[in-house]
Amino acid sequence: MRRAKSDGSGTITFSLALGAARQICRLTTTFQTDKQAFSYLHKYRTEFEQMARMRLASGELEDGIVVLSML
Repeated sequence: MRRAKSDGSGTITFSLALGAARQICRLTTTFQTDKQAFSYLHKYRTEFEQMARMRLASGELEDGIVVLSML
């Protein structure tokens, strides 16, 4: 996983490294602050990466983006 950023509405966007390529992923959370959302993302980074890879492999994309929600 590379850089992550928030849009201020509980959604964090990050890119998943796939060799030399990158895949944009979006994680929707219910947290009130960006700090809480980023902490959650980093705590469960491995799980989100696995979920993103599985969804990408099965073609579960929305406008070319892997969409994830809280565990």
